[in-house]
This record gives sequence, C-alpha cells and structure tokens, in this order.
Amino acid sequence: MPDSSCVIGPDIGASRGGNEILEAVSRGRFNTGGVIAGPDQLDMDKVFLLHPELWRRGEYFPYFKWLRDNSPVHYTAESPEGPFWSITRYEDIVAVDKNHQQFSSDSKYGGITIADLNQGFQLPMFIAMDRPEHTRYRKAVQPVMDAASLKNFEHLIRERTIQTLDSLPIHEPFDFVDKVSVELTTMMLATLFDFPQKDRRKLSRWSDIATNKYNPEICPGGEAQWQKELTECLMYFMTLWQERGQREEPGHDLLSALAHDANTKNMTPQELLGNLILLIVGGNDTTRNSMTGSVYAWNLFPKEFEKVKADRSLVPNLAAETLRWQTSLAYMRRTAVEDVEMHGKLIKKGDKVLMWYVSGNRDERAIERPDEIWIDRPNVRRHLAFGFGIHRCVGNRLAEMQMSILWEEILKRYSYIEVLQEPERLPNSFVKGYKSMNVMLHPA
Repeated sequence: MPDSSCVIGPDIGASRGGNEILEAVSRGRFNTGGVIAGPDQLDMDKVFLLHPELWRRGEYFPYFKWLRDNSPVHYTAESPEGPFWSITRYEDIVAVDKNHQQFSSDSKYGGITIADLNQGFQLPMFIAMDRPEHTRYRKAVQPVMDAASLKNFEHLIRERTIQTLDSLPIHEPFDFVDKVSVELTTMMLATLFDFPQKDRRKLSRWSDIATNKYNPEICPGGEAQWQKELTECLMYFMTLWQERGQREEPGHDLLSALAHDANTKNMTPQELLGNLILLIVGGNDTTRNSMTGSVYAWNLFPKEFEKVKADRSLVPNLAAETLRWQTSLAYMRRTAVEDVEMHGKLIKKGDKVLMWYVSGNRDERAIERPDEIWIDRPNVRRHLAFGFGIHRCVGNRLAEMQMSILWEEILKRYSYIEVLQEPERLPNSFVKGYKSMNVMLHPA
C-alpha cells in the first residue's frame, strides 16, 4: 500500500526497451548466446540498470553488489531516460529518503520514477508531493489504515484467505500468481474502496496498465491504450465518488475518506485519478508480489521454513523477512533541489537520484546474510521494502497482516507448496514482480 515504496506514479512501468535499446545501451552486455556479462567484464558507467531484460531474467543483484562495493553513489551519464544517480547502500538510501529538504519527490521536478511525468496527461498524486501538500492528502487516507480499522479487517481477510485456499486443486499444477496472489489482493482492494467485488479484477488490470505502459505484452497500444484504460478507470470511479460524496456520513473506505475530507473532497478529475492509481497500485503490487515471492523463497530456503512449522509464533517474522527479501518496489526517484555532496561525489541541482531499495535490502553493511531468508533474524522489520521517512508506506501494517494470515492458513493445510519451474518475472525495473509461477500443493 502507499505511500512511498508501496506505490508508483502512473507514467512509468517497464522502462523503455526493445531491440533498439538493447543495441544502443547494452554495448556488448549480451553475447551471441544471450548470456548477460557480469559487472567485472563491463564498463559500469555504460550499463543501463533499468533494462527490461535484466529484470525479466532476475539477474541484477551482481551489478548492485558491485556498485555498493565500488561506487555507492554512481552516475550514469547516458541512458534512454537521461542521466541519473544510483544510491545503492542501505544507510545512504535512508539518508536520501529522510532528506526531503534537498531531495524532492514533487511532480514539478519529474516525479518518483526515472521517466519524467507526462505533461500532457497530468495525474497529480500525493506521493509526488512534498510537505505540506503531501501531509494534507496522506492524512485523508490514514484513518482507514489505523490500528482499529486493521482489527476490523482481520476476520474478513482470514475468511477470504480460507475461501481462496480451499478452492485450490491438490496435486495439480496451477498458477499461484493468478489463483492466490492476485485473487487475495484484489479482494482486499475492493474492500478498501468498497468497490463491487464482481468487478475486482478490473483493479488489478488498471494496476498492471499503470505500471507497464512500455510493456507490449500488457499494453500493446502504448500511450493511446494507456490513457484510454486509465480514463475508463476514472469513469468507473467517478460514479462511486459522486455517490460517496452525497452520503451524510462517510463510510469506512478509502473513497469515502477522500470524498469527505476537507483537503481532498474538491479534487479535480485528474487529481482523483492520480490518487486512485496511487492507492490501487500500492494495494496491489507490494502484497501481491510478496505473497508469490514468499512461496518461491520456501523452495529456495526450505530449512528456514521448517522453523515456522515448528513454531507458528514466527509467522510475523516470516512475513517481514520475505517482504525484505522480495522488495517488490525496486527503487524510488528523488530530484536534487540543490547541490549535495555524497561520498565525495557532487549531485547537482536538478539531477535525478534513484534510491535502489532492492540493493539496500541486500547491503551486507546493514543486514547480516542479506541474500538469505533468515526467519528468526534479529530486527527483522528493519528493512526498506516500505521506504523510509515521510513517504513510508501508509499501508505497511495491512500488508504484513495479509502476509501473516496467508501463511497461518497455508501452514494449516500444506506440508509444501512446490514451485514447478522458475517463475516468469515481469520485465519491469520499478515493480519487481512475477507474471506467473506454476506450483503444486502437497497437503499436510
């Protein structure tokens, strides 16, 4: 969930890619056999870390380790999205994320992703705002995510998790992403918006479109299709928005909160759509991909999961640890609003700065054995999967609750969820996720 690392601006998705970029940017990164060369074989100043193929293959970690060890504040002078800085160590990312005086997320500087916001299709959203505007918008949705609201959600989340798991086939292959991860997150999103459950898959579609404008598999029509489908999203929600605004008493859902709060009730259609996309993507991507990633991790680190089988009180640790290990949002952008020096490098006013959460969560300087799942890890909630500072994910506790309930119910039913082959990953350098993952259930 939003804010920060749980969410995104809509004018991004898979980085601009294709054969022309493969040829123009890779410059020998791929040999004729299709093997990606390692960082020691390359001029890292010319490696485009956001290349879609790198993320489709899941082969980015060696590059980030090299940067952490050799160039933790690294400048890329040429890329399809212009020059940018990469911040790759944990403590440096925290420092930038907390320093909103010198590093801005405001849309007027370009927003929160490497691709500058589309000036012809403006979608203002509070994640791409600085104080005080950010604070006013965030306060409108905060009550829906407070402790009392989450307590009310717990029974419903468990009920729907049980329903979903009990409908799955035993000893037969199926796609965990579609049958479990997407199903559970869209049901929860529909509840948060008080959105018709029968149409809940529209929410995941709008989320996928918003984050994959340059992915021809998801948005083959490019800019025109992207704008068309997001406009359809707005039209659907406008009817609900007007109905909620006419109620004398607001409901306990996000749309009602926005429709009745003094700071948000008079939003323009563009502001409404921008913040809807923010909330939809935030509620979809982090939890959805962490659910899938946690089952994948079970297959890679089975001995660690035996600890949870033996001691169910470790389930919250499992949730936090797999959120870190997965890191479903790979980076977040800021723009320097003044010259800033870091590690002897001068970041100039106006420069793009990418905080690579996916790298910070694997930084050996801050996290012991970072590439492993370690269920009883000390300080297990000390990670960057939800961002840091004023933009820290507003729905982080809800995401942890959903993950914990899912695993409590999984462990009651199955001795193992077998991943049958390597998952199919999204060619997306922002939302680090899965397109599909075929599994088979083995009952307890």
